Amino acid sequence: MHSNHLTRHAQQVLTVAQGKARLQGPGSDPSIARSWLRCLEDYHLDPALSMAPTVLEHGRVLESRERLQQVLQIAGNEMASLHQQLSGAGHAVLLTDARGVILNCVTAPAERKIFERAGLWLGADWSEACEGTNGIGTCLVERQSLTIHQDEHFRGRHTGLTCSASPVFDPHGELLAVLDVSSARPDVSRQSQFHTMALVNLSAKMIESCYFLRYFDNQWLLRFHLQAESVGLFSEGLLAFDGEGRICAVNQSALNLLGHIRGGLLGKPVETFFDCSLDELLGRASIHASASWPLRTRDGRPLFAVLRGQPRSVPKPMAPSALALERPRLAEICLGDAALQSDFRKSLRVFERDVPLLINGETGSGKEAFAKAIHQASQRAEKAFVALNCAAIPESLIESELFGYRGGSFTGARKEGMRGKLQQADGGTLFLDEIGDMPLALQTRLLRVLEDRTVVPIGGEPQAVDVRIISATHRDLLERVRDGSFREDLYYRLNGLEVALPALRERSDKSQLLDFLLAQEAGDQPVSLDKPARQALLDFHWPGNVRQLRTVLRTLTALCEDGRIGLADVPAMIRQSRPAAVPAAAEEAGEFPLDDAERLALLNALEQQRWHMSRTAEQLGVSRNTLYRKLRKHGIARQA
Repeated sequence: MHSNHLTRHAQQVLTVAQGKARLQGPGSDPSIARSWLRCLEDYHLDPALSMAPTVLEHGRVLESRERLQQVLQIAGNEMASLHQQLSGAGHAVLLTDARGVILNCVTAPAERKIFERAGLWLGADWSEACEGTNGIGTCLVERQSLTIHQDEHFRGRHTGLTCSASPVFDPHGELLAVLDVSSARPDVSRQSQFHTMALVNLSAKMIESCYFLRYFDNQWLLRFHLQAESVGLFSEGLLAFDGEGRICAVNQSALNLLGHIRGGLLGKPVETFFDCSLDELLGRASIHASASWPLRTRDGRPLFAVLRGQPRSVPKPMAPSALALERPRLAEICLGDAALQSDFRKSLRVFERDVPLLINGETGSGKEAFAKAIHQASQRAEKAFVALNCAAIPESLIESELFGYRGGSFTGARKEGMRGKLQQADGGTLFLDEIGDMPLALQTRLLRVLEDRTVVPIGGEPQAVDVRIISATHRDLLERVRDGSFREDLYYRLNGLEVALPALRERSDKSQLLDFLLAQEAGDQPVSLDKPARQALLDFHWPGNVRQLRTVLRTLTALCEDGRIGLADVPAMIRQSRPAAVPAAAEEAGEFPLDDAERLALLNALEQQRWHMSRTAEQLGVSRNTLYRKLRKHGIARQA
């Protein structure tokens, strides 16, 4: 049966490649037909051949990850948010380099094997030359967003996949990476991918913009748009220039807004394109650019802009007092909850005495943000804060990532070797997220580092390191100690002080946190929440915690056009969820209202299945009639 499918698919590919036009089906899309022709004539691939993907050697994967380290850091949270927005099930979110080699993958642990069987391995080469027409490889060639749906793949073995991919460009217009969402579900229609493709595009633009901002962190950076409220959004123009006012880089939005090609801007004085002098422009600069101001192009078109940079006249900073050194710099974290604030103070106090911290909390509760705030409020604030997610990196790579390696120590290793996370964090802080997922063999090596204060790269000699450790987990580490998957001595070595972060639903500062995150996501865009929308967000139970709330607010601000977010803008799952009003008697008895739990389960399933009743009923294990009866019982109806 499988052989027959491969044969039929190969015949379909050859028919289109021979120039026989198709009115419908995969070959009817000119971009697909072009790609199939490239696969046959340029790459000499066989569509019926079923073979395993080409996977790079260990050392070359590490080298590629190191080369794109900043991109991987930026993309990590965006990929997790994207996976969550897609309701997770059945999707793999992938990031590749400019050659099509997979460098990171976010998927549900239970589904990892499904995608590996489909060839989506870390280090797998998904360029067109290797795997034929596919989301990643064809996106690299076409340099544009696209979806490759099932039979549109060149190789018959890939026709079970549906892939939506978007390119990520660097500040100079060169391809930097590809962001891809792949699904192995057979019931995925091409129409259903419009929503997925829009989310992938948005996430790719967010990664692109964040990378641009970080790349030119020490340069003057002009951010502009036609509308004042759009400055700070992913569609804004970004233009970096040096101290002499000469343009270093622009993004595609800036080129579109100014009506120029890249070559006509680079190296030119910035005042050539704007109706103001360089001094006037620099006089508007601010380290933390806030409200936008009017700016005209030389040909009179109105824009709104902000300029990030050091103001021309800056008073010489005074030496910080002892009191100032003790005052935490908490620009990136909200600590309105009294218990959380107390835990922060205690954590900072012991961290300054080189006592390891262990942060426990549900997924998405803000463990990394808490750890970073501790680092930024400490005497090590000017040194490196290096994060390593022990669950996100395959076991085959985590040793090299953590300890580094000497050149030539294994096949594919770089000649000059690679510094591991421990060496990168020398003098600063190493944050080990999901420490409970660290392999046992590495736990032994990490314990030795903590005791001896030396690190031994693979194939190298011992090197002294001065690193303070903050670990985090959502697991019960003592339970893992009991079942033998975590070393007891390492547990007590890492647990100098254990801090339990509250889930979002338990925080007393939810309202303050909502305002804090909304301001962060809105940037300079003025956005307000209508009272019903605000109440719906505050009443929701937030199973994904702060990360889920941030993702929802990011989407709401991106789609907000008039500066107001109303109840109708809030996702239906949140809008229709009722706060769990527990009767006093039930609360004392330790019981929870089953009706509310059933209603929430129904809403979650409906959102995951995009309100497709048959699939929702199948997911819940009930008949369609039973599903409709329960919807009537709870008063659930889809709102337009």
